Amino acid sequence: MSDATLSLLSDLIDRALKAGADSADAVAAESASLSIACRMGESEHVERSEAQDLGLRVFIGQRAAIVSSSDRSPEALGTLVERAVAMARLVPEDKFAGLAEASQVAPGPYANLETVDTAEPDAEALIAAARAAEAAALAVPGVTNSEGADASWGRSQAIIVASNGFRNVIANSRRSLSVSVIAGEGTGMETDYDHASAVFAGDLPSPESIGRSAGERTVRRLKPRKIPTGRFPVIYDPRVARGLLGHLAGAITGSAIARGTSFLKDKLGQQVLPAGINVIDDPLRLRGLRSRAVDGEGIATSRRAIVDEGVLTTWLMDLRSARQLGLASTGHASRGVSSPPSPGTSNFYMEAGTLSPEEMIADVGTGFYVTGLMGQGINMVTGDYSRGASGFWIEKGEIAYPVNEATVAGNLTHMFLNLTAASDLEFKFGTDAPTLRIDGMMVSGG
Repeated sequence: MSDATLSLLSDLIDRALKAGADSADAVAAESASLSIACRMGESEHVERSEAQDLGLRVFIGQRAAIVSSSDRSPEALGTLVERAVAMARLVPEDKFAGLAEASQVAPGPYANLETVDTAEPDAEALIAAARAAEAAALAVPGVTNSEGADASWGRSQAIIVASNGFRNVIANSRRSLSVSVIAGEGTGMETDYDHASAVFAGDLPSPESIGRSAGERTVRRLKPRKIPTGRFPVIYDPRVARGLLGHLAGAITGSAIARGTSFLKDKLGQQVLPAGINVIDDPLRLRGLRSRAVDGEGIATSRRAIVDEGVLTTWLMDLRSARQLGLASTGHASRGVSSPPSPGTSNFYMEAGTLSPEEMIADVGTGFYVTGLMGQGINMVTGDYSRGASGFWIEKGEIAYPVNEATVAGNLTHMFLNLTAASDLEFKFGTDAPTLRIDGMMVSGG
């Protein structure tokens, strides 16, 4: 934790209190990143960026205002305080606003969850990884061209100081690698990709394995065919299955529940997934992409079974939404420099089932294996769901042929209750799910 930044934020809080604020908190966000892009073995783009931003939130009674700036000069900080306090005097009251009570703030020091890889790669290392991934993809028989490979590194930290005694740094780093290639010729061309991210470079799959996977995925898409329209089982590949888990998370955030804008607003303590299905939020996972020992408001985090044996056990809440609902914060507040805290997940995943993906496909008979989704036809108030889809048609329990320009539709309430999880869970994105089967969905061949 930077002593200079801590001192700056503490001074900012003191100045806000002297200017008339009853309480205040301040966030300094600092980041650095390096990204490169290659195509056909040649570097096309190299970019290095660094940023520093600062935000101050002040409370006067139950009125709150936030002002942010990238200028840390004494003059700019003085203006920042003046504007924040002046704005707080004018805005409407919010009876749910406010910092955590001092007794609610988790005492430090906080656990080291290994969220930062201190090794910073140079551009040459990233270029070499991207070239290796692309070369492996191009070597797959049937691949005819490349859309390019991207490799990146980033490190960021948010230093938070509040007048209630909370002070912390939430830091993380990430290495990523992706490649996208083309198979076929003319009007028969198809494209696909593969991607991986990790906190530590050593936890990434090899560039060659990422490239081979991208190439093989692309070649499998050649010569797509139309499919029949009707009700069929739909199997979601893990990289699209995680989107279903994202819809679940969005539907159980405290802010959505408090507004009454979620199709799950009356489902707390009820069955929302089949018995035996568990959904976990684990902010304490070592080397997790979203791990943190405390949230953005100083509330201690903990591993929670959000859905336990199919039963919804809790909402995802920050302090404000918890107060609206008459509950306690679950430690899910995220904080930026220019906006108030809001609830969100950490390392959010559905536990693996017992069937392998191959066994699940064999059991389907006839159905649709979805590997790509398009469009945003989702109504979070009603749960109605309709997405453009691509993937593979299943006949007699085997992958038969690729499919483009299809549609899958249903209602998320029904979909969640008719879901089966496979055994292939991998932690790759921060929100993760295994292969998922949903029975009784409407499929249209376009």
